[in-house]
Amino acid sequence: MLDTLVVISPVFILVGAGATACWTGVISQATVDGTMSFVLKIAVPVLLFRELARLDLALVFQPALLLSFYLAAFTAYTIGIVVARFVIGRDLPDAVVIGFGALFSNSLLLGIPITFQSFGPESVAGNYAIIAFHSPLTYLVGLTVMEMVLAGRSGMRSLPRKVGGAMFRNAIMVGIAAGILANLLSLAPTGPVGAATEMLAATAFPAALFSLGGVLTRIPIKRSFGAAAMVASLSLLVHPAIAFLLGVGVFGLDKAGVVSAVMTAAMPTGVNGFIFAQLYGRATGAAASAVFLATLLSVLTIPLWIMLLNTVLG
Repeated sequence: MLDTLVVISPVFILVGAGATACWTGVISQATVDGTMSFVLKIAVPVLLFRELARLDLALVFQPALLLSFYLAAFTAYTIGIVVARFVIGRDLPDAVVIGFGALFSNSLLLGIPITFQSFGPESVAGNYAIIAFHSPLTYLVGLTVMEMVLAGRSGMRSLPRKVGGAMFRNAIMVGIAAGILANLLSLAPTGPVGAATEMLAATAFPAALFSLGGVLTRIPIKRSFGAAAMVASLSLLVHPAIAFLLGVGVFGLDKAGVVSAVMTAAMPTGVNGFIFAQLYGRATGAAASAVFLATLLSVLTIPLWIMLLNTVLG
């Protein structure tokens, strides 16, 4: 386990450095917000565009891989909604927001760098295949379910417009769509434009991890602890366990596929869970606490999943 912690420690060192810089006043929350805005609106969309534009889609598009991850994700989502509604006692809109935290794992900011550090550069192609559908699919489902809950029968006519508008205002989705289109048209950037794209994309993960640390310093862990603990359990244990069982026992994925499915599923709930809560002004305390608690506990659970994969897969 110590060797595993050493491998993934650079990721959490960057997160810790961002948190320390905020706690000590070296940088302000306004700086964190500006950096995170750059990450989410510029650097990460460019990174996704670059990777998807040059990815061998025929090679990495494996329905079995996607089913292993997403069937597990939507199972965790459903469990989260049901438990939040009938066990914790939240109303249905709050339950949908809380369940979204179990659906949206931090596949990009933590999933790729940790998988890269633990299993090598050849291991992350499947991660990108999952991520190509991650934001579009999870937001499509999350927004649709929430709008249906809020609108009832009277608002169903405007549902497609509301969901579509919310999705395509997201820069990450624009980057994903542009990357897939460039790939299909064989228009991956080269020359000076390609070099500039590489330079910009290289800033994404360090800046994202550092900023994530800063964001976590303002999230109140004490608020809605029960809901947060439930989401953390679903994100860190249930989601990857189901992905592992499906990938190995049902779909027979190869080693790279199992690694991508399980490692992506094993990531804590992402900041997008909090953003989704803010979008509707529902269960923001529970969503914020879930991001903080799951990220904190992932320092312990992720090494266990890495050890399991190394032991079972060899």
